[in-house]
Amino acid sequence: MTSPILVTGGTGTLGSHVVPLLRAAGRDVRVLSRHSRESGDNGIEYVTADLLKSEGIDAALEEVETVLHLAGGPKGDDEATRNLVAAASRAGVRHLVYISVTGADTIPLGYFRSKLGAERAVAGSGLPWTTLRVAQFHDLALKMVRGMAKLPVVPVPGGLRFQPVDSRDVAARLVELALDKPAGRVPDLTGPTVYGMADLLHGYLKARGKRRPLLPVRMPGKAGRVYRAGDNLSLADTTVGNRTWEDFLAERVG
Repeated sequence: MTSPILVTGGTGTLGSHVVPLLRAAGRDVRVLSRHSRESGDNGIEYVTADLLKSEGIDAALEEVETVLHLAGGPKGDDEATRNLVAAASRAGVRHLVYISVTGADTIPLGYFRSKLGAERAVAGSGLPWTTLRVAQFHDLALKMVRGMAKLPVVPVPGGLRFQPVDSRDVAARLVELALDKPAGRVPDLTGPTVYGMADLLHGYLKARGKRRPLLPVRMPGKAGRVYRAGDNLSLADTTVGNRTWEDFLAERVG
């Protein structure tokens, strides 16, 4: 009998794709969540733990050899990951797979610094590991442009570009990595196209059959400079997903 794969964040957007793929591959899955949930007889077990408070992690890792660390939030990812890494070391985990974000080492914002700290915790853990950086999900891009499009005139930061990727493409790649040998830092995963902010907005408005005037604005400060320089993009040694922004909009909005 194979050991279960522990998935943190298994009830979120990405986890909802990852867990069924692991089950389709014949693996039992243990989903770690802060909120209690009943387990069924479908090969999926739910366990309650809090990574930030370092509560319940040791019990969640019992008999686990592979961990897929998907859980994340607006802050505290570095601390939560350090707590997970410490427990995984005690449990003798043989493969820790971590999802990070493109630009983690170049964007001077707290979220990216936290992700970089988490990357370093994984790499310095002494455990066999794999880290995959990915671009922003289509889901996040949709949330962003949907909110912006509610304004009568939409401000559009000039030079701001993205490579949005479909969460299903990310899930498939993560499962592939989790079922393989530890590989360290692997090539980033992005969507197939680079879009300016105006391109994302035009695509959304077209899918909704709406019109809005767009007002170009300049993004100030150091963050503005690095975004205009494209430091949030991954253009070399990159794996590219299949589903475009237009494909996603046709499914979710059209």
